[in-house]
Amino acid sequence: MNKEFKTLADFLGTHFIYTYDNGWEYEWYAKNDHTVDYRIHGGMVAGRWVTDQEADINMLVSGVYKITWTEPTGTDVALDFMPNDKKLHGTIFFPKWVEEHPEITVTYQNEHIDVMEAAREKYATYPKLVVPEFANITYMGAAGQNNNDVISEAPYAGMPTDIRNGHYFDENYHRKHQ
Repeated sequence: MNKEFKTLADFLGTHFIYTYDNGWEYEWYAKNDHTVDYRIHGGMVAGRWVTDQEADINMLVSGVYKITWTEPTGTDVALDFMPNDKKLHGTIFFPKWVEEHPEITVTYQNEHIDVMEAAREKYATYPKLVVPEFANITYMGAAGQNNNDVISEAPYAGMPTDIRNGHYFDENYHRKHQ
């Protein structure tokens, strides 16, 4: 995808893969003006995936976007996308329990919200583990808004490479193999 991002409309419907400077790899989709989907391919919660996460999505200035949300785990996320520069900065605020028991979150969150809420109540939430990192965007795709094929299955080894190499989505941005 080769385009210049200027407006919020340019950003919405875009699918990204990025790697933080600490090596953690994430896949993220601006599904519409109030929800995001994502998969985590590397890092302490690799294997986690989420759809329809409510988020606050704003354009700060032309081509720069800020997205924030709080997960049922109690994790807070703030992302600043600069897609024209293929960069972003993210800060993740992990509750103490996620730092100590990340395996609880490594699932399709939407089917286990009760588990996330129970863990949030059972284990310590403070002090939070704050992870501020810059990332390089390694893939951008024009998926269109509200495309439920973008993040529709658990992450697997090599998935980001399959996506970057054009083996995952067809010309209409639908999964090739379902």
